Amino acid sequence: MLLASFNDPKVLTSISCCSYDLTSSAKERDVTKTKNREEYEKLRRRCRKLLKHNSELCKPYGSRETSSGGDGGCLTEGMDSPASEDVVSARESLSSEEAIPNNEDEYQPATSAMEEYSDSKRITGPNVAPDSDSSDSESSDDPEASQTFTLTETTEDFDHNQSSKEDMEVQSESRSREDFTTWQRIIRLDAIRANEEWIQYSPVQAAVSESKAHRIAEVVGLKDYHHLEPARIFHASRLVAILEAYALYDPEIGYCQGMSDLLSPIISVMTEDHEAFWCFVGFMKKARHNFRLDEVGIRRQLNTVSKIIKYKDSHLYRHLVNLQAEDCFFVYRMVVVLFRRELSFEQTLCLWEVMWADQAAIRAGIGKSAWSRIRQRAPPTDDLLLYAIAASVLQRRKQIIERYSSMDEILRECNAMAGHLDVWKLLDDAHDLVVTVHDKIE
Repeated sequence: MLLASFNDPKVLTSISCCSYDLTSSAKERDVTKTKNREEYEKLRRRCRKLLKHNSELCKPYGSRETSSGGDGGCLTEGMDSPASEDVVSARESLSSEEAIPNNEDEYQPATSAMEEYSDSKRITGPNVAPDSDSSDSESSDDPEASQTFTLTETTEDFDHNQSSKEDMEVQSESRSREDFTTWQRIIRLDAIRANEEWIQYSPVQAAVSESKAHRIAEVVGLKDYHHLEPARIFHASRLVAILEAYALYDPEIGYCQGMSDLLSPIISVMTEDHEAFWCFVGFMKKARHNFRLDEVGIRRQLNTVSKIIKYKDSHLYRHLVNLQAEDCFFVYRMVVVLFRRELSFEQTLCLWEVMWADQAAIRAGIGKSAWSRIRQRAPPTDDLLLYAIAASVLQRRKQIIERYSSMDEILRECNAMAGHLDVWKLLDDAHDLVVTVHDKIE
């Protein structure tokens, strides 16, 4: 039942940052849908321009023929080499776009495209998308209009502070180019590695033709996919398209490993890329702090898991303290990718939907007083995932206390949970924890 409702676009649309009210009129929903599609398509056009820019930079130095045919370009060069691991670890590592021709009329010069991206990164706040109209307007096709640095550089009289500011802007532009190129490489690597677990739940996408899969792969610049079947090529291409667009939409976060794990289930049940993109944006409003380089959000969540264990099982907590593992870093992966790698595809959808139901209940104003009248029921919480993670550790308290004498051993135990968890037992235990320790944690 949960999986069926997950396939309902209304369920996913409700988590989108630009979702419409389900009580709105059909006309209002159509207007919102059209606006969202246009904004997504603008982001994709910018991605194609940047991809073409990178390809143009590679040409003078020669290009590598990939085993799948075509020009490998800079994005895939060296992915199979040991050096590729350095690219993968550039950020925190975790041990239906049809073929659209690149219209030369809409293509802007390479430097213009990169400066447009760099400028949007400087002015965009962490939770706000770049202004679609201004960042991809008709005037952006004019090279002179998008040259953000040449005007100040040709001024004869400028003081030292002005010069320093320009130097910083040029450095920012260079950093932006490096960032997006790195994101493109890691996105393609992760997309190729995505598994096929989703196929049985999405027969329409699984039946995609080889020609269509290859056509879409060429549009997004996916290479080295010769070993994949058409369904996986198609899935990987959609991951690339949406994750690249998100990297432009939220340049503070960009792309980090683990984000493809969160997107994969969404695109498996949603056939329209622009709808999947906005649902992912809504999802990331809650999950984006997992991918911040300062790790403030991750540490807050790990601290919450630690508190839950401390208040529920003091014996286990003391054992963790003795092992210097009370920070619960051994559940880091669970927190970052929301149990995606520990649960099966169907179990993941079930857990996520229950989480979203709790969050929706909170937004609807359902508080403790209403729930307290319902015996043996837990109040809704924004942190149900963390209670589920704590529950998974508490389920293994005996072997942790009796057998493990280091955090590394506990980490191996947690990683070994993959494929061996009962999601319904996990949710039952999580809700029991909410009932017993929620007030202490809050």
